[in-house]
Amino acid sequence: MRSLLFVPGDDAKKLGKALGSGADAIILDLEDSVAAERKEAARAATSEFVSQHRNGGGPKRFVRINPLASGIALADLAAVVGAGPDGIVLPKAAGADEIRTLDHYLAALEAREDAAPGGIAILPIAPETAAAVFSFASYAGASARLCGIMWGCEDLATDVGALANRSDDGTHLEPFRLARSLCLFGAAAAGVIAIDTVFTDFKDDAGLEREARAAALCGFAAKAAIHPAQIAAINAAFTPDAAAVAWARQVVAAFDANLAAGVVAIDGKMIDRPHLRTAQRILDRAGR
Repeated sequence: MRSLLFVPGDDAKKLGKALGSGADAIILDLEDSVAAERKEAARAATSEFVSQHRNGGGPKRFVRINPLASGIALADLAAVVGAGPDGIVLPKAAGADEIRTLDHYLAALEAREDAAPGGIAILPIAPETAAAVFSFASYAGASARLCGIMWGCEDLATDVGALANRSDDGTHLEPFRLARSLCLFGAAAAGVIAIDTVFTDFKDDAGLEREARAAALCGFAAKAAIHPAQIAAINAAFTPDAAAVAWARQVVAAFDANLAAGVVAIDGKMIDRPHLRTAQRILDRAGR
């Protein structure tokens, strides 16, 4: 996945547009974008949409439920698991204990629905609270369902009482850069992809492109979006270009020809095995 598009789970028009957006995944939202009095209607609409597009190809279908601490997360899950979503997005994630709890809920509901066990992935959004900033190390080994970690800036800023989370030039302020870096390291430690947070100014194309490319350079594999117009720039940023693919193929070929070598020379530069891992990752992403 390179791009994940958030869409209100109760908005049929936006859901229809999302299918043709080019996003690698759609996140049908039952949380922030749905008013309290619309929750039940959103569950029904989301379940119907996921079920209708279950075997039709296209983008993956994730559902963002309400936080486990909200008291209504289990009702969200009970309504949508039978439809066969590709994954569940867990907001306000607080660490491995919540991932294990969600795993147990999913296992029970999969059994109830006679669905394949373990078929639904888990994608936490962290940190969206100050406490969760300290939980990234816990995700490694929490569940085989874990498919990535996304970080959330807007809720985190609210939780710490920040008046802004970006400077005048559009870059994140220091506390939020720290959270972003910890997400990257936590995902790498857990062996899953790191997903960059949304860029809320959907009319600032240049700012989005800069942020997405910077995230890709740092090691993020994908970025979330709030508008279909953001998808093309995100996909481009997280798709290795021809020069990167050519370099990666050259590195892999050089080591294939020298299986015992720890270092090879390419274009006058010494390339070691960490570079080989980078090259393999580039080719994996290009293939996807």
